[in-house]
Amino acid sequence: MFFDCNFQASDENSLRALEALMTEFFDGRTSNERKREIEAVLNNFGQTKESWRHCLYFMANTQNEYVMMFCLSLLENVVNRQWLGISVNDKLELRNTVNQYLLEKHTIVPSYIRNKLIKLVVDIGRIDWPHFYPDFFPSILQLVQQSDTVSLGVMILQTASEELASPREDLSMARKEELNKLLLLQVPTVLGLLNNILESVLEKHHHLVAATPPPSPTHGESESHRKSAIFMFKTSGRGVQLEALPPLDENAKQLCSLCLNCLAHFFSWIPLSSTITPQLLSTIFHFAGFGCEVRNVRASSPSSSASVNAQYLGVLAMNCINELLAKNCVPQEFEDFLVQMFQQTFSLLQKLTKESSSTSSGNRLEESDESYVEKFTDFLQLFVSVHLRRFENNAKFPILEFLALLFKYTFRQPSHEGYYHCLEIWNTFLDYLLTKLGERSSVTDSVIGRYKEALTSLVSHILQKLQFRYNQSQLEELDDESLDDNNETEWQNFLRQSLEVVAKVSELLPAETFQLIWEPFSEAVNIYAELGQFVTNGNQGRRLTITGENECRRLHCTLRDLSSLFQAAGRLAEHFIGEKFSERCSISQGLVERLVSCASIGSTNKLFEVESTAQTVLQPDFIQVHAQALAATKAYSHWLVQFYAQTQKPNETNQPFYNVINTILSSVAPMINKQIPEKVVHSASHLLLSITTTVRPCFLLEIPSMMTLYTASSQGSYIHLSQNVQHLVYRSLSHYLLLPWLNIAESEQDWEKRAALHQNFVNQLSADYLQLKDTRLLAENKTLYNKAIRVIQETLRMLEDWIESIAGEVVKSKKICFQSLQVITHVTLGIFPVYIQQTDVIESIMSFFLALFQGLRVQMGVSFTQQAIQTFMNLFTKEHLAQTIHEESSSAFRVIEKFLKILVLIVQEPGSQFKSFLPQIITISMDQIYPLVAPRPSPDMKCVLYTLLFEIINNNWRYFFKSGVLSTIQKPSEDIENGPQFIAIMQAYGQSFLQPDITIFKQNLESLELLNTKWKLYNKAIFKEMMLFQFLNVLLQTLVVKSHDLLQEEIVITVYNMASVDFEGFYTGFLPQFLNSCDGLDVNQKTLLSQNFKIDKDLPTFTQNVHRLMNDVRYYRQVNNYLPAGSITF
Repeated sequence: MFFDCNFQASDENSLRALEALMTEFFDGRTSNERKREIEAVLNNFGQTKESWRHCLYFMANTQNEYVMMFCLSLLENVVNRQWLGISVNDKLELRNTVNQYLLEKHTIVPSYIRNKLIKLVVDIGRIDWPHFYPDFFPSILQLVQQSDTVSLGVMILQTASEELASPREDLSMARKEELNKLLLLQVPTVLGLLNNILESVLEKHHHLVAATPPPSPTHGESESHRKSAIFMFKTSGRGVQLEALPPLDENAKQLCSLCLNCLAHFFSWIPLSSTITPQLLSTIFHFAGFGCEVRNVRASSPSSSASVNAQYLGVLAMNCINELLAKNCVPQEFEDFLVQMFQQTFSLLQKLTKESSSTSSGNRLEESDESYVEKFTDFLQLFVSVHLRRFENNAKFPILEFLALLFKYTFRQPSHEGYYHCLEIWNTFLDYLLTKLGERSSVTDSVIGRYKEALTSLVSHILQKLQFRYNQSQLEELDDESLDDNNETEWQNFLRQSLEVVAKVSELLPAETFQLIWEPFSEAVNIYAELGQFVTNGNQGRRLTITGENECRRLHCTLRDLSSLFQAAGRLAEHFIGEKFSERCSISQGLVERLVSCASIGSTNKLFEVESTAQTVLQPDFIQVHAQALAATKAYSHWLVQFYAQTQKPNETNQPFYNVINTILSSVAPMINKQIPEKVVHSASHLLLSITTTVRPCFLLEIPSMMTLYTASSQGSYIHLSQNVQHLVYRSLSHYLLLPWLNIAESEQDWEKRAALHQNFVNQLSADYLQLKDTRLLAENKTLYNKAIRVIQETLRMLEDWIESIAGEVVKSKKICFQSLQVITHVTLGIFPVYIQQTDVIESIMSFFLALFQGLRVQMGVSFTQQAIQTFMNLFTKEHLAQTIHEESSSAFRVIEKFLKILVLIVQEPGSQFKSFLPQIITISMDQIYPLVAPRPSPDMKCVLYTLLFEIINNNWRYFFKSGVLSTIQKPSEDIENGPQFIAIMQAYGQSFLQPDITIFKQNLESLELLNTKWKLYNKAIFKEMMLFQFLNVLLQTLVVKSHDLLQEEIVITVYNMASVDFEGFYTGFLPQFLNSCDGLDVNQKTLLSQNFKIDKDLPTFTQNVHRLMNDVRYYRQVNNYLPAGSITF
C-alpha cells in the first residue's frame, strides 16, 4: 500500500493505508521491529513538502483517532518549524482549514484531539498575529460571545494565555515582548467577558436574592466600633448578594470551570491593576462560596454528586484568589481591592467554622471538600505572610476577630496535615510579631498586650491537643515506629511542630507559657514520683501492682503526656539564661530540681524492668519518660553554667549546685550499661557530655560516680555498647581532663595532674593499638595483620572524634591532647606502609591524619608535619593512585579525597617550611591525579581536587606573579613565573566547564570570581591574551545550549566581569568572533544579532542583552533547522 504525493486521486487510498498502519502500530501484538519500520515510514512521509496538505485531507475524511493525532502532530511541526518557508496562500489554506475543522468538530472529537487543534490555532497566532493574522484575537472574542461556541472560545483564551504570555524558546526576544504587550491590551476585554459569563450563569439559574448580609465580624461590639468596621468592609460591586448558592446544571458547571481555570491562568501573569474590577472579585468570591457547601455523603439523591461538583468550582475560585494574593508587589490603588478580598474571605471563614448540624462533632470542615480546605489554608497563609502587614497597623482592622476565626479553623482541621499547615500560618504570624518587636522595641508592651489573650489561648489548646488525657483516640492513630525522610515518626513530627509554635509564643510570653506547661507537668511528675510504691519485689521479680484496665490506660496517658511535657519544658530553657537568669532564677531552679529528681527516680526505680499486665504498652512508656527526663535536664546545661557561676560568688554556698551535679552523675553512671535500653543509654551519655564539656565544674573527680565511669572505661566495660555511645562517653571523660574548668583561675587548673591522668587514660583505652608498633611482626604474621584491622579502625575513629571536637578549644587543651596522642601518631605513621594495599584501613588512617592536620597542626610541629607529608607523597605514587582509583570503591575515593584535603591544608599554610612542598603538590595534583579524575563522568574526588587547585593559586599567588595587585593594574604586562603550571591549572578549570556536572561548574565559577576579586585574575596579561576569549566562548556556549540553566545568572555575571576588563575588545573583537563561530546561523542573522547587541556597560542592561542574544541564537538555529522537502510514498 502506498500513495504518490503528487496525485490527489491517491489520497483516499493513502488514507486507508495510513489508517491500517496506525492501527497496526498501536496493536499490542505488533512487534517492536515492525513498529520501528512503521515509524520510519511515517517519519519519511513527514519530510515531504506537501505532507501538510495530505494531512488536512486525512483529518477531514477519517474517524480514526490515531490518524487524527498523527496528522495534528505533523501539522504542529510544520507550524513551529517550517512556517517561515511556506507561501502566504498555503498558510492561509492551512489556517482556514484548521479553524473550520475546529469549529465544526470541537463537540464531536475527543477532548485531546480538540485541545491539540486549539494549540495548533494558537501556535499560528503566536507567529502571525497581528501582522499576518489580524483577526486571530477578535475571532476568539467572537467565539466567547456566542452561546454555542462560548466553551470553545474560553478554552482558546486559556491556551492563548499559556502560549503567548510566556512563549517558549522558538521566538525571538523582540517577538516575545511584542506578544506580551499585545496580550496585555486584550486583558480588560477578556476579564470583562469572563466575568459576564460567570454572572450570567448565576443569573440564569435565577437564585439571585436580595440577601441579608452575613453576620458582622464585629458582632457584639460597641456601635461606633461596629460602624467603623462596616465602613472598612462595606461590600463592593453588585448591590445584591447571593444568600443561597444556586444549583447549576452540568453544562453550566463545565462552563464555569473553564472560565475559572482561564481566569487563574491570566491572574498568574498579569500585574495587579484596575483591570481586576470589584465586580469580578465579587463574582469569584461568590463561586468560592460553593466550596463551603457541605458534602451530603449520606444523600441518595442525584444532588449529592452535584454538590461535590459545585464544591470543585469553589476550589477553582480559590485558585484564582490565591494567584492574586501571591503577588507581593501591590500598587497602592489596589489595596482597596485587598480590603474587599479580606471582607469576602471573612465571610467564608465564618461559614467554614460555623457549627454544623449534620455531623455528631458539629465540625463543618469534616464535611467540606479536602481540596477546598487545602486551597483555603493556602489563602490564609498567603494573606498572613504577604499582606497582613498592610492592614495590621490600621486600628479599624479586626485582627483579633480574624485570629479568633483562624484559631477555630486551626483546631477544627479534620487531618493532621491540615493542622500542620495552620500551625505554619501561626508561625508566620509569630515571626511577623517578633520581627516587628525587634525593629521597634518601643511598642513591645502594646503589641504583647493586644495579642496576649489570643496567644495564651493558642498555647493552651495546642498543649491540650498533644496530651493523651484529652485526645487519646486521635493521638494513638499516629505511627510512632516508622521513620520518614526526616528521620521522624508521625508522632514525633506532630509533637515537634506543635512544640515549635509553643516555643515561639514563649519568646513573646515566657512567663505565661511556662505557667501553662507547669500545671500539667507538675501533676504528671507527682504521679511518676509515686509509682515506686506500686512496685513489689517477689519471687518472680519486680511487678507493678496497678493492674486494672482503666488504671493502666490512665497511667499510659500520663506517661505519654509526661514525655511530651519534658520536651516542652526543655524548649523553655533559653528563657531562663543570659540576662533573664537572675530575674527568673527561683522559678527555673525549681524546674531544674524537678527534672533532676525525675532523672534520679527513673535511674533508681528502673521501671522499664518492671513486669505489668500491660507490659507491651507501659514498658516503652517507662523507657521514653526516663530518656526524656535525662534529655530535658541536658537542655538546662547552660543554665547550670550560670548557676555554677553564681555559687562561686562571695557569700554564696556551693552546696545546692554540688547536690544537683552529684545527683545527675549518680543518675547517669548506672544507666551507661549494656543491660539498659538503648534510648536511656543514649540520653544518659549525652547528658554526661554536657556536664563534662559545657558545665565543667572543678570537683567532678571527687564524685564517686565520675570515678566509676573512668574505671569502667579503662577496664573495657563499655566495648559492648554502640559505637556512638562509646564515643560520647570516651569524649566526655577525655575532655573533662582537657578543657579548662569554668570560673577557676589558670593557676588553679591543675594542668600537670590532669595531663598525666589524660595520658594514662589514653594509654589504657589504646593499649591494644600501641602493641602494633612492631611493624615487622605485623607484616609477617597474617593472623595478627587481620586481627589488627578492627583495633586500628576503632581506635583511630575514637581519637579522630576527640581531635575534631577539641579543635576549636584553647591552646593548652590542644597541647595536652597532642602530647597524649604523640606515641599513637608515630605508631600510625609506622603502620601506614604495612596496610597501603588495604583501602579501608588506609581510609581510617587518612581520616585520623586529616583530623590532626585540621585541629592540631600547630601542636604537631613542623618536623613531624614534614615527616608525615613526605611519607604520604612517597607512598601515594602515580601507580598506587591509579590502582586506588581503579578500585571503583567509595572507600578508595574517600582515601584520595582525604589525601587531597591534607594537601589543601598544606598549601594554605603561610610558613616558608611548607612552601617547599608546593612544586611537588602541583605535580601530584596536575600530573598524577588530574589525568585520572578529569575524564570520569562521576563527581567523586573532583570537588576536592578543584578546591586544591584554587587554594594553590589563592594562597600562593606570588609563586606565579611576584608583584602585587596595585602594580598589576599599573603594569598589566608583567612577567609570570611557573607559567606552564598556571596555564595547566587554568585549562583544567576551562575543561570543567565542558562537563555536565553542575556542582563542579558552580564551584569553579565561584573560584574564578574569587580569584578575580582578590587578585584581579582577569586583568593579568597571560589571562587576557591566552584565556579570556576561550573562557567567554565556553560560558556563552553553555548559555546557548542551556546545559547549566540553573546557573545562568552566575554565568552572566562572570561573563560581565570578564568583559569589563576590556569592553572595547569584547564588543569589537570577541563578539563578532563568537557569532562567526556559531553553527546553524546564516550571515544575515549573525549581522543582525551583532547589531542588536547594544553596547551597554552596566550589569543589569548587559545581563538583559546577553539573555536576548542567547534566546535569539537558539531561535534562529531552530528556524534554520528543518530539512528540504522531498517526495515519499507509503
